[in-house]
Amino acid sequence: MIEHHLDIATPDGAMNTFVVYPDEGGPHPVVLFYMDAPGKREELHDMARRIAAVGYCVVLPNLYYRATREFTLVRDEPGMKHMFELMGTLSIAMIVSDTQALFDYVDALPAADASRIGAVGYCMSGPFVVGVAAAYPRIACIASIYGANMVNERPDSPHRLVEKVKCDSYFACAEIDKWAPKADIETLEAALKKAGTPYRLEWYPGAHHGFAFPQREGIYDKPSAERHWVRLFSLFGRNLKPAS
Repeated sequence: MIEHHLDIATPDGAMNTFVVYPDEGGPHPVVLFYMDAPGKREELHDMARRIAAVGYCVVLPNLYYRATREFTLVRDEPGMKHMFELMGTLSIAMIVSDTQALFDYVDALPAADASRIGAVGYCMSGPFVVGVAAAYPRIACIASIYGANMVNERPDSPHRLVEKVKCDSYFACAEIDKWAPKADIETLEAALKKAGTPYRLEWYPGAHHGFAFPQREGIYDKPSAERHWVRLFSLFGRNLKPAS
């Protein structure tokens, strides 16, 4: 495997990014990996490596780069407050702009086949992958894993943007999730059906928000986590890998 820690230039500064891909067999389809609220960290690097290991070029940016190059969540009251403050600095419009910079990077990367790009977003990035897909038709597929705040009052609420999403989409929903209550997910699914966009939405019974992250003690649920990997690889395989 080839790994790089590098800066990608954006209109707002240098976005520090982790990139990983196989050392042979390229160029590889691209997966853009959008982080959850606790930030870009080794746990996510390991998840990016797992995707790369089956034949993808994975690009994982630090979405908080405008405020800090490094963020380590301390799970106490001040630490959580700081995390939510960082979350509040982001918008879908910002991530759409950042994504153009990611496109520019993979377009010039010999190891990447930038004609085939998918995206996955966890937690706060569930709305971001919907926004990116709505803005860029070149995105072939997206996955939102326990996406937070998928229904809100803003004009760019994901449930309003899905009418612009034409790619294959997957939504993994934790049964126990205060950031994505059942009523919101029902509103989202109604919007998806009305839009006619190809999608699959699944509930993960008994699972909590954050179930896919191995370091979330008491939250990580291995059966649910492994199920989400199966769904991700199926989504990427049918949309990004050439027919044999």
